[in-house]
Order: sequence, then C-alpha cells, then structure tokens
Amino acid sequence: MCGLTGFVECARDRPAVELRATVTRMAETLRHRGPDAGGAWVDPAAGVAMGFRRLAILDLSAEGDQPMTSAYGRYVVVFNGEVYNFRQLRDELGAAGHIFRGHSDTEVLLAAFTAWGIEPALRRLNGMFAFAVWDRSSRQLSLARDRIGEKPLYYGWQGSAFLFGSELKALRAHPAFSADVDRDALALYLRHKYVPTPWSIFRGIRKLPPGSLLTLPFGAAGQTADPVAYWSARDIVDRGSASPLRDATAATAELDKLLRDAVRLRMEADVPLGAFLSGGVDSSTVVALMQAQSNRPVKTFTIGYEDSDFNEAVDAMTVARHLGTDHTELYVTPGDSMAVIPRLPSLYDEPFADSSQIAVHLVSQLAGRHVTVSLSGDGGDELFGGYNRYRWTASAGRVARIPRPLRRAAAAILTSRPPEAWDGLLRRFGGLLPRGANQRLAGDKLYKLAGVLVLDTPERIYLDLVSHWDQPVSLVAGARELPTAITDPARWPRVPGLTEHMMYLDLVTYLPDDILVKLDRASMGVGLEGRVPLLDHRVVEFAWRVPLSMKVRDGQSKWLLRQVLYRYVPQHLIERPKMGFGVPIDRWLRGPLREWAEELLDPRRLTLDGYLDPAPIRARWVEHLSGRRNWQYHLWDVLMFQAWLDDNAAQPAGLGQTSSASYLDVDSAWS
Repeated sequence: MCGLTGFVECARDRPAVELRATVTRMAETLRHRGPDAGGAWVDPAAGVAMGFRRLAILDLSAEGDQPMTSAYGRYVVVFNGEVYNFRQLRDELGAAGHIFRGHSDTEVLLAAFTAWGIEPALRRLNGMFAFAVWDRSSRQLSLARDRIGEKPLYYGWQGSAFLFGSELKALRAHPAFSADVDRDALALYLRHKYVPTPWSIFRGIRKLPPGSLLTLPFGAAGQTADPVAYWSARDIVDRGSASPLRDATAATAELDKLLRDAVRLRMEADVPLGAFLSGGVDSSTVVALMQAQSNRPVKTFTIGYEDSDFNEAVDAMTVARHLGTDHTELYVTPGDSMAVIPRLPSLYDEPFADSSQIAVHLVSQLAGRHVTVSLSGDGGDELFGGYNRYRWTASAGRVARIPRPLRRAAAAILTSRPPEAWDGLLRRFGGLLPRGANQRLAGDKLYKLAGVLVLDTPERIYLDLVSHWDQPVSLVAGARELPTAITDPARWPRVPGLTEHMMYLDLVTYLPDDILVKLDRASMGVGLEGRVPLLDHRVVEFAWRVPLSMKVRDGQSKWLLRQVLYRYVPQHLIERPKMGFGVPIDRWLRGPLREWAEELLDPRRLTLDGYLDPAPIRARWVEHLSGRRNWQYHLWDVLMFQAWLDDNAAQPAGLGQTSSASYLDVDSAWS
C-alpha cells in the first residue's frame, strides 16, 4: 500500500530539476501512506513527472521501489495497492519468455502491460489498486482504479497542468492548484456525509470511478476523455439477477470455496499480517478462513468501550478464543476517541462525516503497532443483505398501498414522543419485541421510519434513508444538486425488487465512497495496509447470482454467509443484534465537545465563511442541546466541513516541505 502522485504540464518549459522538486514535494504529503521509501521520475521533454511513497509489503528490496520502468523501457508506473494473483500471472509471463529482476507485483504489472496492453491486462488482475502509467511510445498517460474502488485516485486540470494523486493533499502541493470549493459537491456531501464519485470537494477535480480506465492523449491541454469502464457493476448485477442460483447447499459450498481462496490470496505478504475482528458475521468469517489456512495463530485486533451500547470487544474475544487466534484488545476511553478528532480533516483530506471513522482509526492504530497488513470484513452487508434498512423497506410496496392519511397518522404517532422516550420504552420491553427491534439509537431510527411512511416511491424511500440533510441545496448558498447513481434512473440495473435495488446502489455509492474511504484513510494514516477478501471481484460476481431468499431469510440477514461461517464458528457465538462501529457523538456534543462545536457553529463565523446558512444549523444545534432531538448526524456533517475549512486554510495550495533525502531520483534516461 502506498501513495502516488504526478502531473503532465503542457507547457513543457520547466527543467528536470524543477519538475523533480515539485513532484517530490507532492509525494512528501503522502509519506504517511508510504513511510519506507520514495521516488521520482521525470521527462522534461514531455512535461511529465511521477512521484511515489512506498509501504513495502512484497519484495522489500530496492527491486520493488517505484516509480518503476518496464524491462524494455516503454512503460513507467506508479502503483498503489496489490495484485493478488501476481504469482499466477508471473508464471504465465515467465513461460512466455519474460525475465524478472525482482519479486514484486508491480514488476509483474509492467510485464502484463508489455505483453497484453493496459486494458487487457486490467481485466486479468485480481486486486485492489490505483495506478498511473506513462507510455513513452504513444506519449499517453493512463489512470486506472480497481473494480470495487478500494484504492482512491483523484485527477483534474489546473490551468495547463493535469494533476493526479492518491489524496487531494498531493494535488494541493502543485503550484498551479486552485483550492476553490465546489458548492454543488458540498450540497451532495451534506446529504450523504461524503462527496460521491466522480465529484470532489474542489472545483475541477474528480475521483476516478471504480472499474474504469482514463487515457490522456499527449498535448490535450484542458481536455479529459471520459473514463471507460473495463468492469461494470451494473452489468454484473443484470447478469446475476437473470441467472440466480437455486440450490442453497451447493451455493454454500461454492461460497466457502471462493472465500477461502480470496482470503488465501490476501494472506500473501513479506511482512507481519493480521485481521480486524469485531465478532460480527463478516469479520468472524474472514478470520475463521484465515485461521483454517494458517499453521500459526492469526493475529487479531479489536477495540472496546466501557459503554456497553458501543462495545464489541467481548463478542470479539469469544470468537477469538474459539478460533484460537493471537488476540489483542484495547479498551479506549472517550478521551482517546476525542483526541482523534483534530486529526480527521487532514486524515480524510476532504469533508467526511461518518463518525465511525474515529473507531476505525483507533483499531488501525492498534493493529499497526503489531502488523503491516490487516484483513477486514467490509463488504458483507452490501453483498449479502446485512443493513437494517433492507429489512425496513422489504414491505415498502405494501406500505405505499395504505392511504396517505393513515400513513401520516402513523408517522405522527411515531414522532409524538422524543427519541429518548422510545429508547427507554424499547429497552423496557426489549424482550417482547421481534429480533432486531431493540437497537442502539432505536428512537432516532423510528423518527427516520416516520419520515419514510409519508413517501410514495421506493426510490424516494431509499434516498430518504441514506440522506442526512434532505434539502441540502437550501443550506448551501448558490448550490445545485448534482446527479448521482442514486438519482439517475439511466444508471439503474434491472433487478427484481426494492431491496436488490438498494443493495446495488450501496455497492456503487456507499461502499466505495464511505466504507472503503474510511478503511483506506484510517489504515493508511498509520502506515497499515487494509485488505478486503469479501470484495474479491469473483465473490462480488457470485453474490449477485445469489437470490434475495438466500440473503435475507426468516428475518435474518446474510443468511448464506452465515451458513459458511457456521462451518467454523458455532451459531450461538454469532447470533446477536447488529451493533455497528460507532461512538456516542450525540452525548459528546452536549458535553466535552460542546465548546469546540460552539466555536465552529458560531453564526457569525458561518456567515463570514459564506458557504452555509446559519439559521437551520443553529436551530438544530439548540434543539440537540436541549435533548428534544438527536441531530448528531446533521451536526457532525457541518462540524466536519467547518473543521476541514480550518485545515484547508492552514495549508495553502502549492506550498509544502521538500524532504527528498530518502528518495530514489530517476529521470527519463533510466530504462
């Protein structure tokens, strides 16, 4: 896992020493992603510069350093991620006569480009990656991203310079960068708590969509071709839905085999390796399959809280003991969690307001003290029907047939008591309620359900469920709401029902733009590589052949995945309500974070900044402080944007420290 950056300057009037100094400065902003080594490659005649920071995982020698040039000198690449099937590809390429200098997957990638071409090679990769490759023959720059979007890649024109990088901070270090906030993207952020692909918080800068390849022809100043998909989630969903599996026993066996191989491939490393373990279905499955294929106890990690509403450490320890892992747990205090908050704007690099970012960072920090690679269970909810909202909306069609006046009346009843009163009532009668009804923050979820009851279309129900501020353009001065995969029917697949529709949208929006961003930034912020076996593209393609009846059965989510897990872990160790991985932001805002929040939400400051309307924000802040409503999510969105603004202002574009002592400097003559 590493950090990459670079640029193409159409003027082509700067000497090599200046190009190298600029790209080195850009790469230095990514040192946290690659603390082990760095490098720079420039071609003044083409105006091209590429920079890299390395976290050494495979082939720890200098033969694995980047930027790396292909054996015959045609391609130069900077590559972030892992090609998990590189040994298989290496054997195939070696049989065809290719000779390798080292043992890295990057060298195999370059050989694949030479043998098959860039796009055909992409289709043969099993991995997580983002890369930039310069073709010295055709003088073309190509950018690519893995199928699901595990690794980030930003790009865009700033004046006559085309910039790219793993994080926005690298682009900001280029002297041509203009840090203009995109108000339209800001409105989307306030709705979703993240900025959806392909947009970014800065005007003119985009995120490369997952599963796509972008080619920049030489000399095309200010012009960018549309990214081309080499793998389409929509096509996978359409094909899978058209040919569903029928035999649950055979499906369980096939999923077990697929997952074992996906885990096996992700256990390849020349450095210490472990896994995050929460004790839930997804992480327990990953760890169980790791331990089943390991000749020593797998290192597992979890964090715990004294607050039982948020503590998963006890469940994780129970699973760890059964599997016999080398388990490490750390109980963190509210002070430990709150100490992370000042780092969040720099860590995430653009506004990001999933508050579980704090816990994920802390468990990454814990794991990073012991290992360099950690496997994660992310992806199971989206692929196998794990989110509560899937169960909530399963009967949406029946609800929509109820006359609207009756639905409004039901909504009025649900909102007649404050959320805290519902929480108390549900705790009191929890034993009498259906499985899953006694959840953390149940009162707030009932309020959300009340809002859903008055909606008429399934698509509008989903949008409401995944929205924080439901009218964000009224909050952002001069904004319009840009189209996304959620709001554009032309991007929707052909699926049997609302639940499958929601799962698809989660796969292409929430998963890459929230869940995987959170994992990438939290782990990379401490020099740790996170790997996600459930998102092996073969598993994703298989999951969309699994009918909903094998995913959600008798009110239980992830049914088929559980059948695999129960082969390794007894059912009674896993069966419990879904908890999530959060922190009590609502209480902290009324207590120890209040002074910090008051400063960021000061109406004079909001007015002076000129982005957000203070009136609705202050109204929700006052109501939250009173305890009448829990507006933690809405307020956290605003607070993370305001904190990001502070951090953004403190780091002017185009400036940075240059520290190239550890860099391997190479130029266009090296081949």
